[in-house]
Amino acid sequence: MTGIFDYTASGTTVVMSRAIRRAVAFIDSSFAQPVSLATLAATAGLSVSRFATLFRKEVGISPHRYVCLVRIQHAKRLLRDGVPPSEVATEVGFFDQSHLGRHFRRAVGVTPGHFVASPEAVSACR
Repeated sequence: MTGIFDYTASGTTVVMSRAIRRAVAFIDSSFAQPVSLATLAATAGLSVSRFATLFRKEVGISPHRYVCLVRIQHAKRLLRDGVPPSEVATEVGFFDQSHLGRHFRRAVGVTPGHFVASPEAVSACR
């Protein structure tokens, strides 16, 4: 599996249906582009409501939250490489730096600026 959630909190491997694996692969390859629920459902070959229900059941979070977390993973890598937050935001698919900052703080616990400024935060996330 190529997704960011290969293991559940209990440490067991996550088992996903083929439809959800296709959607996760699509997200992982297209995270920087606008990703609609309808597009993901079509990729999975399911109705929008069935897709949303099945995705949450199998992955444990909503498709939108998963897209945001994939974007944050890539943002962390770019920030560690010295790319300015304003460029990182557009590179990973957020509307602007403020949008990145809100989601980054929610997921990581610190702002992108604090993440870059704190060497222990950078090394802990590698």
